[in-house]
Amino acid sequence: MPKPSTRPMPRLFVIRHGETEWSLNGRHTGRSDIPLTPNGINTVSSKSDQVVGHDKLIDPRTLAKIVISPRQRARKTFELLFGNHISELECADDPEGVTLITEEVREWDYGDYEGLKPHEIKEKNPTWNIWTDGCPGGESVEEMTARVDSVIARIREVHRRYVEEGLGKRDTLIFSHGHFSRVLISRWMEFTPALGTSLFFSYVPPMPVPFITFPSEFYYKGTHFNFEAGGIALLSYNHGSLKEPSLNGLNLYAY
Repeated sequence: MPKPSTRPMPRLFVIRHGETEWSLNGRHTGRSDIPLTPNGINTVSSKSDQVVGHDKLIDPRTLAKIVISPRQRARKTFELLFGNHISELECADDPEGVTLITEEVREWDYGDYEGLKPHEIKEKNPTWNIWTDGCPGGESVEEMTARVDSVIARIREVHRRYVEEGLGKRDTLIFSHGHFSRVLISRWMEFTPALGTSLFFSYVPPMPVPFITFPSEFYYKGTHFNFEAGGIALLSYNHGSLKEPSLNGLNLYAY
């Protein structure tokens, strides 16, 4: 049995893009390239000094890799949040570069349901549930799960090399979207997509992390993780073991 790591355990930060018109009105936004609203821009920008910097929650000096969805709402969120710290990433010791923009972390492809609100989808298909049915003309649950699992495998290899071989840096970061992030959290925790559970997080200023309450049905029914626009999820490991993935925080700095 491997000994627990004596180094600080690696972390994966997942950040959902800031507010868009479609995130406000509930339209399913997959491949559509929707910009941030002025409020979304201001909200993300206002968090930059709190979140990113030396000895802040996200320290550019500890980042091994940043993976970004190609959609402008995700790229803009990265640019606004990191600001002047982007130049520090360019100097990082990684021959392939720290930042990677890739379709691997794009939003769920909603197919025929792109741009529709939930009630509009229900009018077409009253029993539809994305977590079990997927999206006609888009990605199935199996396809979405496979894509997310591939991303997690790459991240965990970075973490493994850091812990077991002493190579690279501690942290990784993904800028993505609501459903992608919720599937990723579920799979990180080794749930099936439909078995991600209801977690209620209450933010109590000035605490930088929320308190967590588990409802009685936690172990019995799968619903959804709620991930707000501009929120940050923190994933890591328990007991110094890469075999014990954990969710350490959700919707950090979202409110």
